[in-house]
Amino acid sequence: MKQDVIKLDGGKAGSVDLDEALFGLEPRADILHRVVRWQRNNAQAGTHKVKTRSEVKYSTKKIYRQKGTGGARHGARSAPIFRGGGIYKGPVVRSHGHDLPKKVRALGLKLALSAKAKAGELVIIDEAAGASKTSALAKQVKDLGWKRALIIDGASVNEDFAQAARNIEGLDVLPSMGANVYDILKRDTLVLTKAGVEALEARLK
Repeated sequence: MKQDVIKLDGGKAGSVDLDEALFGLEPRADILHRVVRWQRNNAQAGTHKVKTRSEVKYSTKKIYRQKGTGGARHGARSAPIFRGGGIYKGPVVRSHGHDLPKKVRALGLKLALSAKAKAGELVIIDEAAGASKTSALAKQVKDLGWKRALIIDGASVNEDFAQAARNIEGLDVLPSMGANVYDILKRDTLVLTKAGVEALEARLK
């Protein structure tokens, strides 16, 4: 499929052929959901922790005698029934991640690219370079009408361009290896450089 290529200043820069196997698939919400859920679960820290009965610092002395008080039988203040006692079956440090086959992950990325292409939210630019000042890049982005955009470059991102884009709200820049389903789907516009298209095609073929 043919796609027009533009420059950051809005001028035309020819066209590029996009691989149908990457940009022409019918989007599937179930696969995209699985991949996003896998991503977000792997990103969750899982550092939540409470103290159990054995970890609470209290005396182990029996708090009162077993019989004759008219009350329930208690052995220690660290019991979960008391204020300040250990928590019963509370959260512990653990990983929330789970496995997902590589083929499903690759398919998810292809479907995300295809979803953007089908929705008309895919833009191809000649290169992500030239603007070394944030103010100049911000004006170009505003003129192009990008409010929430993700720019994916080739194997590496131009340092001056990345620095100029750093303080622009709603604009993110990633190298091709950093391309992922979650970041692509949560942006309104996906912007690929010609080098980024080639790198993604080489990665996903």
